[in-house]
Amino acid sequence: MNPAPEAETAALAGALSEADRYLPAMPRPLPRWFVFGLAVVALLALLTAALSWQKLSSIQEILARQSADATAQSTEARAIAKQAQELAREAAARVAVFDARLSEVALQRTQLEELMQSLSRSRDENMVVDIDSAIRLAQQQAELTGSVEPLLAALKSANQRVSRAAQPRLTPLQRAIARDIDRIKSASVSDTPGLLLKLDELVHLADELVLANAVATARVTPTTKRGAVQEIPTWWLRALELVRDEANALLRVSRIEQPEAAMLSPEQSFFLRENFKLKLLNARLGLLARQLESSRADLAAAAVSLNKYFDTGSRKTQVAAALLQQVQTQMKSLQIPRVDETLAALATAAAGR
Repeated sequence: MNPAPEAETAALAGALSEADRYLPAMPRPLPRWFVFGLAVVALLALLTAALSWQKLSSIQEILARQSADATAQSTEARAIAKQAQELAREAAARVAVFDARLSEVALQRTQLEELMQSLSRSRDENMVVDIDSAIRLAQQQAELTGSVEPLLAALKSANQRVSRAAQPRLTPLQRAIARDIDRIKSASVSDTPGLLLKLDELVHLADELVLANAVATARVTPTTKRGAVQEIPTWWLRALELVRDEANALLRVSRIEQPEAAMLSPEQSFFLRENFKLKLLNARLGLLARQLESSRADLAAAAVSLNKYFDTGSRKTQVAAALLQQVQTQMKSLQIPRVDETLAALATAAAGR
C-alpha cells in the first residue's frame, strides 16, 4: 500500500471532522409523548382562551352597563350639582342680604348705644356740674356765716344723688364725699355769733376802762372833816391842815410800768379809747367778711394797746383782757374746713376719666 494516499485520506478525514464541527447539527425527531403533550397544552390553551374570551365578553357587558349607569348617574349628578349651585347662589345672595341687614342692625344698635351713652354721660355730667356748683356755693356760705351746716347739707345731698345714679365711674367721687363729711364732722369750728357778742361787749366796756395815768378822786366823809375840826383847836392850825389836804389832792405818787401812758393828755386819752374801740370794730368787720388774718392783726393791736395804756390792776381792765384773750384763742380755730378732695374728684369725673 502506498503511504502517500493514506496520508491524504487521513488529512481529508481530519479536515471533514473539522468542518463538521462548525456545521449546525441536524435536528433529531421529537418523541411522540412530547408531541402529544404539546397538543394537549395547545388544546388547553384554546379552551382557556375561549373561556377567557367569554368571560371578557361578559365583563365587557357588565362594564358597558356600569358605564351606562355611571353616565346616567353623572348626568343626574350634574343636574343635582347644577341645582346645588343654583341653591348655593340663592343662599349666597340671601346670606349677602342677611349680612347687609345684620350690618345695618349692628350699625343702628351701635348708634343707639352711643346715643344712650351720650344721654347717660350728659346726664351724669349735668349732675356733676350741679353738685360742683352746690358745693362751691355751700363753701362760700359756710365761710360767710362761720357755720359748717350749709357745707354738710350740700355734701349729704350730693352723696344721695351719686348713690341714686349708681354709676361705677362716680364711685371715687362718693368715697371723697364720705371722707370730707367725716373730716368736717370731726373738725372743731368756733361759734361766730358768740365771737361777735364778745367783741360787742368789749366795745361797750371800752368806755369804762381805767387809763394807767388816771388820777383817783379822794373822797373825805363829813364825819372825818368834823372830827378833824374838833381835834384842831386854833384857826391857824385848821388853815394849815386845809392847805395840806389840798396839796395832797393835787399831788399823787404812783408806779406806771409804761412811760408812754404817763405822757398822755386828756385829749389823747379820748382818742386812745376811740382808737381801741375802732380796732375792735375793725376786727368785728373782718370776722364778718371772713378776713381772718386782718381780724387777728386788729385783735393783737387792741391787746397791745390794752396792756400798754390801761390800768392792768383794774377789775374791768382784767375782764376786758380775759375777753380779748378768749376771742383770740377762738379765732385760731375759726377756719372752715375745705372740701378740696371732693372738688378734685368732681373735676376728674367731669373730665370723663
